Amino acid sequence: MANTDAPKYDLRIHWSREDNVFIVEIPDLPGCMAHGSTPAEAGANATDAIAAWIATAREVGREVPEPRRHQAFA
Repeated sequence: MANTDAPKYDLRIHWSREDNVFIVEIPDLPGCMAHGSTPAEAGANATDAIAAWIATAREVGREVPEPRRHQAFA
């Protein structure tokens, strides 16, 4: 079951022709990315990537940014 108390970060999902997968970027967490063969799989993998990013940041004493609201693109 997903942790409903986890921070809610914006996800940016796009198709990569080069890699033939959906790529997810988490703008608030520099370098935090994931991928998957479907948007849903990429999003699920992003949840794991976010948890790992936060755990690593805490281990090394790096500040974990709060989620920000990003402008949507039309």
